[in-house]
Amino acid sequence: MSEDASPSATLEDALQKYGAPLPAEIRDQLQRYVDVLWEINKSLNLTRHTDYDKFVSRDLIDSLALAGQLKPNEEILDMGSGGGVPGIVIAIIRPDVRVTLCDSVGKKAHAMQAIIEQLDLEVPVYHNRAEEILEDLSFDAVVCRAVAPMKKLLAWLDGHWLAAGRLLTIKGGRWLEEVKEARHLGVTKGVEIRNTHEYETPGNDHPSVIVKVWPKGRKEP
Repeated sequence: MSEDASPSATLEDALQKYGAPLPAEIRDQLQRYVDVLWEINKSLNLTRHTDYDKFVSRDLIDSLALAGQLKPNEEILDMGSGGGVPGIVIAIIRPDVRVTLCDSVGKKAHAMQAIIEQLDLEVPVYHNRAEEILEDLSFDAVVCRAVAPMKKLLAWLDGHWLAAGRLLTIKGGRWLEEVKEARHLGVTKGVEIRNTHEYETPGNDHPSVIVKVWPKGRKEP
């Protein structure tokens, strides 16, 4: 990974800087995504990552890490999608994966719908909480980033694991503390929890972690 401190002028520059080269077709679609996202972001605060370096080093690297944990043709629900990370990015870099987006904030859900339409992606968007969607639909995995601490995520999904499949959530250096807090509150009793992947992100002094949660008594997915 390059130590070049100068701002990346293009998406291609940032992809090379952070060691994440992608095929031209995917790169072009990611370019369209950030163009639309950043334009909408001028009037609606969806992301603080409004330059190529932050997009690649945070949003794309996180999404690539999550995408690497998904099997071909899986169906996933992105919980609390916000500006579309990781859901829209996964839909672009893993077109075999069927992605559904949801956000309980109406403005964010409407913004994601506009982004999806402009990118011509076949990705459903719901203005609902994830647990409401899981009452009617089922998935192979629920994914999320920067939505809530473990205690809340597990409380929300409690009673919905048959429909949720497994949870894949990105956490930082405090993930074990979050699990201990959740255990203390009694929301870990019916699930298995494990660190399934660690990776470095630029500018952080600790690795990022993908925490996997699945119901006890079921084979680890």
